[in-house]
Amino acid sequence: MKRADGRIEYIGAQGDGVAVIAGDRVFIPYTAPDDVVEIDYRGHFGKLRQVLEKSDVRAEPPCLYFGECGGCALQHVNAEFYWAWKRSLVVDALGREGFDEAIVSPLYACAPASRRRAVFAVRRTAAGLVFGFNERASSHIVAIDECLVLAPKLADALPHLRALAEAAPKRWRSFDLHVTLCDNGLDVAFTGGDASDDIDGPEIMALTEAARVTGIIRVTADGAPVVMFEAPVVRFGDVPVAIPPGGFLQASAEGEAALTEFVMRHAKGAKRIADLFSGCGTFSLPLAQQAAVDAFDSDAPAVAALDAAARAAGFRHPVRAERRNLFERPLSAEELKPYDAVVFDPPRAGASAQAEQIAQSSVPVVIGVSCNPGTFARDAAMLREGGYSLSQLLPVDQFVFSAHVELAGLFTKE
Repeated sequence: MKRADGRIEYIGAQGDGVAVIAGDRVFIPYTAPDDVVEIDYRGHFGKLRQVLEKSDVRAEPPCLYFGECGGCALQHVNAEFYWAWKRSLVVDALGREGFDEAIVSPLYACAPASRRRAVFAVRRTAAGLVFGFNERASSHIVAIDECLVLAPKLADALPHLRALAEAAPKRWRSFDLHVTLCDNGLDVAFTGGDASDDIDGPEIMALTEAARVTGIIRVTADGAPVVMFEAPVVRFGDVPVAIPPGGFLQASAEGEAALTEFVMRHAKGAKRIADLFSGCGTFSLPLAQQAAVDAFDSDAPAVAALDAAARAAGFRHPVRAERRNLFERPLSAEELKPYDAVVFDPPRAGASAQAEQIAQSSVPVVIGVSCNPGTFARDAAMLREGGYSLSQLLPVDQFVFSAHVELAGLFTKE
């Protein structure tokens, strides 16, 4: 390791400050633009030793675990800088593809304590069970008793979740705990590490009793059911959906509401809508209140959950849910002809094969949702080549204090 002093020039896309040391860019976590810092570094990666001169945008982190826990990257800057930086992630990604900053709206900023999903790392040690979050780029677990980005009901449940982890088979030395806050309680899944090992009757009874005492409504282990007191339910619009284990949800209810409002507003007037990468129906079910909807996703349990919810809702407009791998078999331009609007919300990798087909289609309105500005911009450029105009874009900060940002954009073709 080498040691050097330097001035932070800007914050990179992953949330690290960037200094130029001996002609090379070095990325240093937990630094702010115009900080003068002392660092240890190797190659392009540095570790902060001390701040010699503080930037005007530096702020006191509100969380006592910040800098140890790897969950948050940007608690050390003031709100105005943070919001502008989050929006700049979208502006810069689109700018690289030649789109104008003017189409990007101000950031929709969710409240910090709003996350309804979390993955906790757990390890048994000689000193006892360690429950918390991993350090940045490390397998070391930082034990936590509180978390400022979790929704209050999830944050309040931390002692119960730890108790459930304690009740797991003692031979499980390490595993993850995926927790989702649903409308009617907590849905918990043991995954990774030793959680793939089969569990016997007494171990199931121990987990069942721990879940009963702590108010957890469902527990699964490596996808297999352990106990369910009631089906976890989340509402999309006014429609209750019994979500399957591992079913995708937006990170916060507040962020989901902002994205749904954008989709609903710009799809208004469409009579038939295709919802691509539909998941359990985040957008399909609200849209079904105003139009016929065909929903497509590769996840069979999610498609089944959407279909069951739509049938129970008794919409006057037809809703069709189909399992289809849109990466391998995207809807073709020909198949898209019947639709007045298309919504697509792919994983982080984007949807280049599907975007290519949409670009060749005649669908007048396309609404794209993404958690990756880079792949969204790439797909947007494909649509532009096909004659679409990207006129509005809303950045949504539902991954508060992280380097991630969600967005929704409106494309139209004359």
